[in-house]
Amino acid sequence: MTAAMQAGSLGFIDTPAQGNKRPEGVTWCADNGAFSDKFDEGKWWRFLVDNAHAASTCAFAVAPDVVGDARATLARSAPWLPRIRALGYPAALVAQNGLENLVTPWGDFDALFIGGCVECADHGPTTEPIKTGRGGHQRFYCPTCDVQIFEWKLSPAARDLIIEAKRRGKWVHMGRVNSEKRFRYAAALGCDSVDGTYLVAGPDTNLPKLLAWVRGNDQLDLFGEAS
Repeated sequence: MTAAMQAGSLGFIDTPAQGNKRPEGVTWCADNGAFSDKFDEGKWWRFLVDNAHAASTCAFAVAPDVVGDARATLARSAPWLPRIRALGYPAALVAQNGLENLVTPWGDFDALFIGGCVECADHGPTTEPIKTGRGGHQRFYCPTCDVQIFEWKLSPAARDLIIEAKRRGKWVHMGRVNSEKRFRYAAALGCDSVDGTYLVAGPDTNLPKLLAWVRGNDQLDLFGEAS
C-alpha cells in the first residue's frame, strides 16, 4: 500500500488520531476526526501546526464540522478556515445536510468536503438510523417512522453544490466512498478525490480493485491509510 502511495496512485488521509505514520513523499490530506465523540479541538490544531512543514504536499486540511448540521458547521468552521490557510494548507469546509438552504462562504475556503448523513424528509438528518439487510443490500430506515432514508451526499442538493464548487474552481472531495458504484458516481459529478474504509477492511484483496478504479478514472484521486 505504501508503494502505491509513493508511486502517486494513492493518497494518504491523516488525522490527529491516526495510528500509522505518514510515508515520506506522498500526497496527503488532513481530516479533522470530528466525526468521533472524542474530538479534541486543541489536539487537532496542534496536529496541523506540527505538520505544517508538509502543507505544500497536502491537498486540503478540513476545518471542524458538526455531522448532519450545516448551520452549526458553518459557525464552527468560520474562525478556523483563515487560520488553516495561514499555516499554508488549502482549507476545506465540510458540506453537511442543509447547506443548500444557507449562504455558502465560497471565498473563505479552497476545498469542499462532501460529508453529511442520512435524512428523513419528515424528521430530518439522523446519525443513528435503523440499518437492515432488506432486499439483499444494506439499507437505512428512519428510527422514528421506519421509512427508508438515503444519504444527503447522494441528493440533488449535494450534486448542485458539487457543480457550483467546481464552477468556482474549488477542489471537491467526497468522504465515505466504499464501493465502485459510489466511486464512479463521485467521478461522474467531477469530484477530485474520495476516501473510504474499503481498503482498510481488506487491503490485500481490495487494493488491486481500488487501483483499477483509479486507472479507469484518471481525474479522481483516492486517499487511504497506510498499513
